[in-house]
Amino acid sequence: MKKVLIVAADFYWKTTSSLVVDAQLLLDKSKIKHETIYVPGVFEIPVTISKYIKKYDGFIALGIVIKGETPHFDFICKSTFDAIMNISVSTKKPIGNGIITALNMSQAIKRSGDPEFVTDKKHLDKGKGKEAAKAVIAVLKNVPKK
Repeated sequence: MKKVLIVAADFYWKTTSSLVVDAQLLLDKSKIKHETIYVPGVFEIPVTISKYIKKYDGFIALGIVIKGETPHFDFICKSTFDAIMNISVSTKKPIGNGIITALNMSQAIKRSGDPEFVTDKKHLDKGKGKEAAKAVIAVLKNVPKK
């Protein structure tokens, strides 16, 4: 049975929690075993995935980064996304990237797909937690068996 690790940054916990729940529900529905680890922020996601790379078949990275008044946002996003891609390609293991980058919390909430906060129904099925889980599930199911 395939195993997936969800690594979630809990910096914006209330909104990130909906990403986690959506990913967990989709993995359950697909009968994929999973565990969840929480880290302080998105910058800690790549090293956590690297730490567990041999134990799991796939990973889901979840979190939120909101642009502030300094270039910090740009550095965190680029370095985190580059590291996630490098880990995935070098290990040949899928990593669903459900990290939301937004200019403000309103944008982050819309992209989360959380029904408690989303007023426009078209965003409900487009949550980044679901999208990241769907990507990992698709890749894991398309891998030929040895």
